[in-house]
Amino acid sequence: MAGGGAASSSDKKKARIEIIPLIDVVFFLLATFVLFTLSLNKIQSLPVNLPVAVNNPKPPDPNDDTVVIQVSDAGTIYWNKELINMSEVPPRLFQYKQNSANPRVLVTGDDRAKFGPTISVLDEVRKAGIAQVSVETTFRPTGK
Repeated sequence: MAGGGAASSSDKKKARIEIIPLIDVVFFLLATFVLFTLSLNKIQSLPVNLPVAVNNPKPPDPNDDTVVIQVSDAGTIYWNKELINMSEVPPRLFQYKQNSANPRVLVTGDDRAKFGPTISVLDEVRKAGIAQVSVETTFRPTGK
């Protein structure tokens, strides 16, 4: 009996988990899920005509009388590279509008310009009745 008991314990197989078929099933499910998800998305787009870059920029127009108003980080104002006080901006804008047939203003700032003084300058341009106003999105060195 002792020998019979030893023989039955050696014939007993250990349970094993086969990992290879499990990996195959997981990859199959993943691929099915991805393909199903992609088939649900209907990609709708609009054609966009993007501008083409020009290699030869046109030379500056000598008759262009656009005024550049720069606001610095200290709140100082530059009128065409000339340092002025904020109180001088309204009369200069009024005079510029009277003397120019097509008044245009470019508002810019240095890299640390505050938002408040820049909005004040834009308000003064609006009060002067100048319709052609541009805001430069890149900064210039102070006073340049």
